Amino acid sequence: KIHAPEILHIHTALITGPFCLFREGYSRLSDTDLEDLEGRNGKSGKGKKGKKTLGEKLKGSEVRGRVNGHHQENDMENLSLFEIVKLGKSATQSVVDDWIESYKTDRDSALLELINFFIHCSGCKGAVSSEMFRHMQNSEIIRKMTEEFDEDSGDYPLAMAGPVWKKFKLSLCEFIAVLVRQCQYSIIYDEYMMDTVISLLTGLSDSQVRAFRHTSTLAAMKLMTALVNVALNLSINLDNTQRQYETERNKSIGKRANERLELLLQKRKELQENQDEIENMMNAIFKGVFIHRYRDVIAEIRVVCIEEIGMWMKMYSEAFLNDSYLKYVGWTMYDKQGEVRLKCLTALQGLYYSRELNARLELFTSRFKDRIVSMTLDKEYDVAVQAIKLLTLVLQSSDEILMAEDCESVYHLVYSAHRPVAVAAGEFLYKKLFTHHGPEDEGRPRRGRQCLNANLIRTTVLFFLESELHEHGAYLVDSLWDCASELLKDWESMISLLLDEPYPGEEALTDAQEAALIEIMLCAVRQTCECHPPTGRGPGKRVLTAKEKKTQLDDRTKITETFTVALPLLLAKYSVDPEKVTNLLRFPQYFDLEIYTTGRLEKHLDALLRQVRDVVEKHTDTDVLEACSMTFHALCNEEFTIYNRVDIVRSQMIDEQIDKFHRLLEDVLQEGEEPDEDDAYQVLSTLKRITAFHNAHDLTKWDLFTSNYKLLNSGLQNGDMPEQIVAHALQCTHYVILWHLAKVSEGSASKDDMVLLRRQVRAFCMMCQRYLNSISTVVKEQAFTILCDALLIFSYQIVASGREALEPLVFSPDASLQSELINFILDHVFVDQDEDSSTDDEAGKIEALHRRRNLLAAFCKLIIYNVVEMKTGADIFKQYMRYYNDYGDIIKETMSKARQIDKIQCAKTLILSLQQLFNEMLNDLGCNFDRSASAFCGIKELARRFSLTFGLDQIKTREAIAMLHKDGIEFAFKEPSPQGEGGPPLNLAFLDILSEFSSKLLRQDKKTVHLYLERFMTFQMALQRDDCWLPLISYRNSLQTGADDDTLSVISGMSSRSSTRSRKSKPPAASKRKLPEGTYESSCSSSDVSMWVNREHSGPHTPVMMSSPHIVSTVLRDAKKLRPEQGYMGVYSMSNETPHTPLQQHRRGSGLMEDDEEPIVEDVMMSSEERLDDLNEGMDFDTMDIDLPPSKNRRERSELKPDYFDPASIMDDSVLNVSMF
Repeated sequence: KIHAPEILHIHTALITGPFCLFREGYSRLSDTDLEDLEGRNGKSGKGKKGKKTLGEKLKGSEVRGRVNGHHQENDMENLSLFEIVKLGKSATQSVVDDWIESYKTDRDSALLELINFFIHCSGCKGAVSSEMFRHMQNSEIIRKMTEEFDEDSGDYPLAMAGPVWKKFKLSLCEFIAVLVRQCQYSIIYDEYMMDTVISLLTGLSDSQVRAFRHTSTLAAMKLMTALVNVALNLSINLDNTQRQYETERNKSIGKRANERLELLLQKRKELQENQDEIENMMNAIFKGVFIHRYRDVIAEIRVVCIEEIGMWMKMYSEAFLNDSYLKYVGWTMYDKQGEVRLKCLTALQGLYYSRELNARLELFTSRFKDRIVSMTLDKEYDVAVQAIKLLTLVLQSSDEILMAEDCESVYHLVYSAHRPVAVAAGEFLYKKLFTHHGPEDEGRPRRGRQCLNANLIRTTVLFFLESELHEHGAYLVDSLWDCASELLKDWESMISLLLDEPYPGEEALTDAQEAALIEIMLCAVRQTCECHPPTGRGPGKRVLTAKEKKTQLDDRTKITETFTVALPLLLAKYSVDPEKVTNLLRFPQYFDLEIYTTGRLEKHLDALLRQVRDVVEKHTDTDVLEACSMTFHALCNEEFTIYNRVDIVRSQMIDEQIDKFHRLLEDVLQEGEEPDEDDAYQVLSTLKRITAFHNAHDLTKWDLFTSNYKLLNSGLQNGDMPEQIVAHALQCTHYVILWHLAKVSEGSASKDDMVLLRRQVRAFCMMCQRYLNSISTVVKEQAFTILCDALLIFSYQIVASGREALEPLVFSPDASLQSELINFILDHVFVDQDEDSSTDDEAGKIEALHRRRNLLAAFCKLIIYNVVEMKTGADIFKQYMRYYNDYGDIIKETMSKARQIDKIQCAKTLILSLQQLFNEMLNDLGCNFDRSASAFCGIKELARRFSLTFGLDQIKTREAIAMLHKDGIEFAFKEPSPQGEGGPPLNLAFLDILSEFSSKLLRQDKKTVHLYLERFMTFQMALQRDDCWLPLISYRNSLQTGADDDTLSVISGMSSRSSTRSRKSKPPAASKRKLPEGTYESSCSSSDVSMWVNREHSGPHTPVMMSSPHIVSTVLRDAKKLRPEQGYMGVYSMSNETPHTPLQQHRRGSGLMEDDEEPIVEDVMMSSEERLDDLNEGMDFDTMDIDLPPSKNRRERSELKPDYFDPASIMDDSVLNVSMF
């Protein structure tokens, strides 16, 4: 006896599709039996004579499909279909088989269970009863279910997070696929089950309830995918039957089997009828669901549609891979949501990956190629990466599709700071330039200048040089690393190109190409040894696996063995070229120094040391000398046996340079007159070498401080010392002090060393202070930068982390030094570009701006670390608006850090900067200035910007804002009226500026500040209405706005309401409660509110401020006016806020029901550009809007053309108002 699952899986022997399954024991069935099963079961339910349904055929047989062939457990029998799928404990195959059995027994009850399954999958708590199922239309059922939905909850199974719901989504999709697969031979053709399900899902997909719409769209799309699979199998089976029929018919009459011809003909007819029915089902789903939902307002729904249509085109390319369906993917590439654009690209990648399908994509590629190329610059990095990968697949299919300008737009992305984008662009570049080998490449040698890799290396160098806007070789190497690491690790070919002579007829490398090759070679060595991307790209270092560590060690060994021999030769060849030598000298940093000993390569080490020493003698360029210093630092490692050999060479070289410096300096100082050019050059070159080596090596035993101090002192006394000598002497002395500090910090220094260092620090800081007045800009800037660094190093931060022994070294700047530093900033940093006459070219101006920014940052660090008083920052903060483009980021960050240190002191500094600007304006315009003048408006705008920096949390900034108002009021009434008694105070207009901060006061504090203001006012002032008194009037109004309402704060209002509620349910003792953490300050007593009054000693004429009233709400808002869900801003709007309109209060997307303020076509379509802008309010998009016509309603759907596979029924040029193809 054959069970139902086995029968449903048996198919004709002609089938070559994925569902040709034979169960053990039935593999010997005859062809006739198989054909009979297929031919007579294909159209059950049609009511035609001579046909029996599967239920009739199986009547009397033992049908007992259960979980894995067994009866279900007792605890599973009472669960609904939704709960069984959600739990996922049963195999989907068994669950579907059980449902099919119940459907054959009672199809209405089984179908009702399936309907409720989809309803419950949407998160609806209601259920469709059998009475509703029999007597109500789908629209009425959906309306009833909508009424039972929990509108306030935004959660439903597909939107919930967590592994359970993620697994549920997969189980739901699998259930639909298995259901169609198990029913594909009979039930789906009974004109009942599929019609009911498709009608239900189509209706739900039009619902305004997002959960219904999302769930039904996913189910409908997965149902469509399963039907596409069935249609594909039918098509294959039909083709095989037709071919078998033709073969049989072409036989001679004697050999032809007429009965078999009739069977094949009948089978072909039934297969064709089945295919027509499947096409009608797919047509209904496509036009009823996909056409409308692929532009739904919810991005997740649009993603589902695009993902599935990509599957259809890939699975059944004969029917779906044409322009009628591709256009939907092309249009959706302009979607505003990145996840939708991303899904379009991944869907297309699956199509372009197959070479067989490329021919059908030519028209689509030509139409949407420009859009794909533009998406490589998408603001969403994931979209950009997939766009580049798609272009790589397009490139592999044909070289002629992408033009040169299209490729160039991708090439430059190898320099992107985002590594995935750069790697994808690197793969595109590699496929375009490096994978095309001609016949002439077959006979090339494997090594040397003429090998294939050498030619590819030349191509890489040429590309690097042509990228004129990018000079980051490390970025290029990192981009190509994943796809071309073997090429970039071919050190032998690179060295051969640099050292070997070119063959006859071969073009030699130019000087620029040699320099570029050396840089690329260095970057490749660094990438190999460090195994992480360059700075600025990627998260930084990561933990290497054991395999990666072994590869790293092997590569480092190979690098050392290769370059140990080649590096001295390369240095000898390029010893006079600073750029090439600088890069070559960085190679030893990546050597495995042990190989010098184990490989018996000491002679090559001696050759390297001779070349480095020769470079030091030849060059005076700072970069070259620092590279030499770092080379000796890398080689002078005490862990290796080569240390003594290297240390001897280093000591001899430094001894020679320092002896030469002392000798030259003594000659210069003894002459007592300005040194000639030759002497100055010798002193400068020697001092450069010493400074460069002192940066990485401890030279304290040579006592360079005394010599440099004499040189600097001589420069101050005579004023004839060249600026470069002074600048390097300052830098060298700075290094001397830092190395001395390092030795003292180790704890082994004596008391005499500590005293000596203290004396040196103070003497050096005084020397730098004196050089701030030098006539040389280079010297002044160097002295200022070094002085700021020294003050920061030797501030109180030095005793942190248990270093109290260093407290005698602390050096704090006095008031005169602080004043001199801030004056230097004002004179040399806050200057206009036009005033800076030091350079005229654009590059020079940019360089000068960078120097000024460094100077400002050096001083701002002193403010942030409390080295100088915070009030000195007032002179910087007041420049915030004027120099916003040049220094806005630095000043804003300084204000932020200062506020973290001391909120109140920072607020006092801000108001001080406004007061300084106000006084400067009075000096320029006089006391009778016009308040509409640009200077006054500029100060007011600066105050508004300062106000914005305090943020929205008024509780945290409460005391700081109050102190700011206190200082502002005192300043406004500080000076008497220049017009005599009865006139307005001189600074009264400052209250107009101060009013910009009134919105930051809490309501109770507004009243307190107003009382403080009245202490300065006379009775006559309160009665004045002249224009000169308008600042006072406007300031009082800003303090009184909202202050009369005694509902003082959200905390007090909520406290009152909660207290009222608590009285009803709790005894009086329950009113003693703790306030929520972080809100204590807002409901504290009046003494806390007025703490800021007593923070400073008031002047003798400053009235004492009255205590503020207790913060207790005496008048409660009406319950209708104050809803529980309202937040702080909703209940207590500030005076300058725009009242919320009903449209602004409308909550979009917070619940499941997405009711709109006005009806739109097809409920929730993305057909209106205005609604799109409203949906994406506050977000910037770099893609075009979807401009599609409104969807057709249900009445219009019946008028759609019925031929599903006719392109004319889908293709409509009017959709985008342009000719699509």
